[in-house]
Amino acid sequence: MPYTNEALNLKNHLVMAPMTRSRAINNLPNDLMAEYYSQRRGAGLIITEGTAPAPEALGYARIPGIFSGEQIEGWKIVTSAVHKNQTKIFLQLMHTGRVGHQDNLPTGIQLVGPSDIAAAGQIFTDTAGMQDHSAPVALTGQGVKDVIAGYVTAAKNAIEAGFDGVELHAANGYLIEQFLNPNVNNRTDNYGGSIENRARFAVEIAQQVAAAIGKNKVGVRISPNSTLGDLQAYDADAVQETYIHLAREFNRFGLAYIHISLNQQTPKDTLLAIRTEFEGTLIYCNTFTAEKAEAELNGGDADLIAFGRPFLANPDLDERIANNTELNAPDFSTLYTPGAKGYTDYPVLFN
Repeated sequence: MPYTNEALNLKNHLVMAPMTRSRAINNLPNDLMAEYYSQRRGAGLIITEGTAPAPEALGYARIPGIFSGEQIEGWKIVTSAVHKNQTKIFLQLMHTGRVGHQDNLPTGIQLVGPSDIAAAGQIFTDTAGMQDHSAPVALTGQGVKDVIAGYVTAAKNAIEAGFDGVELHAANGYLIEQFLNPNVNNRTDNYGGSIENRARFAVEIAQQVAAAIGKNKVGVRISPNSTLGDLQAYDADAVQETYIHLAREFNRFGLAYIHISLNQQTPKDTLLAIRTEFEGTLIYCNTFTAEKAEAELNGGDADLIAFGRPFLANPDLDERIANNTELNAPDFSTLYTPGAKGYTDYPVLFN
């Protein structure tokens, strides 16, 4: 069944969630990636893997960017392939911030964050395998403005590359969420301290990107109460107020959607509050089965349901759902390895 509102016109309610796959050799989109996304043509909306809006955002090995002409041309191959199947595709803009390692960045580029607090844990590099996260350089006031401008340019590049819109990644412990979290953001300027100040970075990016490419072409991914990326939990009331404030602001700008990555710590009250404040499309993601998705769409607050791992291993997920067919199990050993194995070689029901 199609999904249509002022911002989105999709052939169904099925969304492919963004998933880092690390196949962009030299950070360039390529023919293999075009094949991967085109295979998943059953989705009404595909949200791409996290894509760096600037060189310092390339925290992981082999993730794509959207800041160079060569990258724009590479993405054109992907969007052209997807659009042949009447599927819409949004590019997820992901600035990893302090989650990264110097070896994954271009020469002369430094890891940045809202503060100089390094993330605990390790990250994979092609140079030396697993290494501790590098210490970030705290962004100056001008540095914050430069990063926001980079998002705007990247969004314009995405439209030039043929995308239907962009998704701002404000979850999973990456830069935007780092600004939201008071355990990571110790700034004393207009981007730190109060809820409104810590949210200012996200709000200004959303506002300026929407002004640059059109509000109907901008979505945001959030994950209230998540502690991914070494984000420590903070006061539950403050968390809820933070996301109520964001939902209110995103609604004021008229953004296309809010994409909520659910976790066990997300209170139902927070989800209800977001639904109250935001009049646009809500996408829910994580741990959904076909049955749970149908129940949510029929009686819940979500308008669309996004699937991650099921789409990873089942290019024809829509057909498997329609035919009530068993799903392929994902090969987790090939999640982030280069090449076609575990990427474009999963079996389908019908050729």
